[in-house]
Amino acid sequence: MSETPKLTSAAYERLESEVQVLETEGRREKADKISVARDFGDLKENAEYHAAKEDAAMLEAKIARMRDTLRSAEIVEATEAGAAGMGSTVTWVDDASGRESASKLVPGVEASPGEGRLSIDSPVGRALAGTKPGDTRTLETPRGTRTLRVLGVEHS
Repeated sequence: MSETPKLTSAAYERLESEVQVLETEGRREKADKISVARDFGDLKENAEYHAAKEDAAMLEAKIARMRDTLRSAEIVEATEAGAAGMGSTVTWVDDASGRESASKLVPGVEASPGEGRLSIDSPVGRALAGTKPGDTRTLETPRGTRTLRVLGVEHS
């Protein structure tokens, strides 16, 4: 990973709990599927067996990524009063389009832009972090420079 992932202590605990479930129940479920598929016959031509093995490998890769995130995570909490940071909801307007947006700044593992949760590690999240109402930030994008004007910051 090129940048240190930022997590709240609650997000860290949730991720740790999810890893535990995957390492126990998830692995057990994949092993059971492999065992059942193995009974279907010749392993060379057994699509179910190969699919089950591939699913197990993908689970292991997911666990490894999550463990890597936990190992390298920086635990962050609220920022200075009034400034946008982890857990705050920022309302801003893109000066070029006039489009107003609002998102809660969250750790990358909790991000879901469609649901209003923006990773603080994303380009827009990094631009908005530390801002206060009235601040402007510029952001380089593939389509050119965008200017974001912060309208409000709410802490929850």
